Amino acid sequence: MVWYGLLVAPFAVAFLVSGDRMAWAQATPPDTLAAQLRLQGHRCDEPVTAQRDAQLSKPDEVVWNLRCSNASYRMRLTPDMAAWIEKLD
Repeated sequence: MVWYGLLVAPFAVAFLVSGDRMAWAQATPPDTLAAQLRLQGHRCDEPVTAQRDAQLSKPDEVVWNLRCSNASYRMRLTPDMAAWIEKLD
């Protein structure tokens, strides 16, 4: 039984430690949306805020309002498709 503990303990410690690192490494919604915006050729110098628009969102389409330091955008995200982007400023 001692050998089982010696075998499992390093994996348990690695799992617990990596969980904290992964949580810190996760991108925030403004950063993620700004990355998609840039991939589609729009400019977002510094993402400031991102707010989900519950009134315009549908079950299969999520609408976000992204404010960057240089402009604001409304983004409609549909799975497996490019985002529909509207510049608000």
